[in-house]
Amino acid sequence: MRARLPDFPWDSLAEDAALARAHPDGIIDLSVGTPVDPVAPVVRAALAGPAADESGYPTTHGPESLRAAVAGSLVRRFGITVDPVSVLPTIGSKELVAWLPTLLGLGVGDTVVVPELAYPTYEVGARLAGASVARADSTAALGPARVALVWINSPSNPTGRVLPPEHLRKVVDWARERGAVVASDECYLSLSDGAASVLHPDVCGGSHDGLLAVHSMSKSSSLAGYRAGFVTGDPALVAALLEVRKHAGMIVPRPVQAAMTAAASDDGHVSAQAAVYARRRATLRPALEKAGLRVDHSEAGLYLWATAGRPSRTTVRELAGHGVLVAPGEFYGPAGAQHVRVAVTASDERIDAAVARLSP
Repeated sequence: MRARLPDFPWDSLAEDAALARAHPDGIIDLSVGTPVDPVAPVVRAALAGPAADESGYPTTHGPESLRAAVAGSLVRRFGITVDPVSVLPTIGSKELVAWLPTLLGLGVGDTVVVPELAYPTYEVGARLAGASVARADSTAALGPARVALVWINSPSNPTGRVLPPEHLRKVVDWARERGAVVASDECYLSLSDGAASVLHPDVCGGSHDGLLAVHSMSKSSSLAGYRAGFVTGDPALVAALLEVRKHAGMIVPRPVQAAMTAAASDDGHVSAQAAVYARRRATLRPALEKAGLRVDHSEAGLYLWATAGRPSRTTVRELAGHGVLVAPGEFYGPAGAQHVRVAVTASDERIDAAVARLSP
């Protein structure tokens, strides 16, 4: 029996997108966090290198060189140490997010906890597995539910909120007391000056037991089109995921594995991309505020979380009238009913154009 899934949220923006496209200078699409900047030459070269001529099947676990490169990048960039054998490449991060409850064997009677404002695929993954969903930012609100999996996301999509290490540690301690897995979506970790990984010793106490960290190269290296991600953490959990993924044929293509190795080995392009997004955020935020919107959280990541104190769909329609398309906060949960998510994934020219259109 097919799982009952919500409608795909972005399909509901068709009329607003058409209104924005009707602007004389065209649409400025800030509704989706899709990269627009060039892929680093070192990554493109690896994609088209010797791996592109390997005709045999790649391995689900990827070559040791990829896993070692990823492990090295985690030490340099985030101060966390993992055994390369516990690094597992994924076909982007969304498929891992969507299938993680199923891969972990969750089902009816299990509860998956997601943030009150959350990436919609956390809920979709729970539904695909037949599990229940609870929205909570505080473990005190969960009561007696049989929690099997807790999602955390810092920096957050959609709010850009950064959770301090002490908050993350409380979640980890709570989950461990109950035998629940903590999955940390860390796709935006590179776009922050100080956000902590769930695998950092200050959070996990030096043990990765019961913890998974999910990473994507879509944002840090503009590799959304490559579908390049990975999961790491608890060696036993990663080994179990690997075993199932082998049987299911969930394999990252070999040329992409080579590109991932190059991206993990080069910190320069990651720092440069983070600086580009920071500059665009700093340009766009005051324009939104001058246009009468209040920006909440938004400390890091790819988004500005803004409200005009009205229903989110009203704000979406008003901005579309200026040719600027954004996402309604209701996509991310009931708590977002009066907010919109504004992505900074547009070229500098289009960000400047958005600022001009928003100027009173």
